[in-house]
Amino acid sequence: MSSRPNTDPTTAGSPDTPQPAPCLSRFVEAGGLRLHYLDYSLDGDARDRPAMLCLHGGAANGHWFDFVAPGLTADYHVRALDQRGHGDSAWADPPEYSYARYAADLAEVAEKLDLRDFILVGHSMGGTVSLEYAAAYPGRVGRLIIVDSTLQMTADRVATLRDVGSRQGSNYATREEFVERYRLRPAGTLAAPEVVGHLARHGARKLSDGSWRHKFDRNVYATRETTDGLPCWNHIRIPALLVKAQRSARISPQVFAEVQARCPHVELAEIPDSDHHVTLDNPAAFVRAVRAFLDRHS
Repeated sequence: MSSRPNTDPTTAGSPDTPQPAPCLSRFVEAGGLRLHYLDYSLDGDARDRPAMLCLHGGAANGHWFDFVAPGLTADYHVRALDQRGHGDSAWADPPEYSYARYAADLAEVAEKLDLRDFILVGHSMGGTVSLEYAAAYPGRVGRLIIVDSTLQMTADRVATLRDVGSRQGSNYATREEFVERYRLRPAGTLAAPEVVGHLARHGARKLSDGSWRHKFDRNVYATRETTDGLPCWNHIRIPALLVKAQRSARISPQVFAEVQARCPHVELAEIPDSDHHVTLDNPAAFVRAVRAFLDRHS
């Protein structure tokens, strides 16, 4: 395991613009790959705090949690993992990006970091991975938070993602051009431009020819599979929270009712003024909802 400081001093804006938390960049081996994670707890008291591990969505990375970490690190030892094929983690060759594989990676990471009774937070694809892990590997995770995830990945949706993944990605002559052209997908984010710029700077990879590209492996999408996360809820016995973005339809009343039928103790929190990228759109409200849930189940 290694570490190096990881900060972004160029993020600036009005006093109301959220600021990213400083963090350490660390690595751990899992699934035969070198996986990268961010550790937001920089003081020596982190071991005395409950552990929290955060999982990003598809084509994203751990920095999606930079803006909520400041509201959590005082009471929790917060880490954010770059899942295989994303961020600064290694790519799988040949491609191996099934949800089961991601969950198996997570099981190894939890064991190697000695995470016990930890809080697992997963956004979008990371929420599906978190749900599968909690159902298949019970015993270590103590509280589960699923953030605006698509719980049933249909064949039509998978076909769209595979089509995106099969296309050649764009190259950019400079990092500045990459940052200027960078856009969040899906569109509709309410995040401040400084927040999006911060993610862009952490989302660019320089190639051997000097050009810049997105850090994630496009095979993540090209090999995406259909999945139904609803049966996993039959096996969730720990406190669980579904976080819905106000402007997103992923967690509809019908979806929540189906989840609740399988897991009656699950709770729901809706984050105002947010679309799919909840932790970026309204980090303060997200932190309040998470803290309220954790306070109820401390």
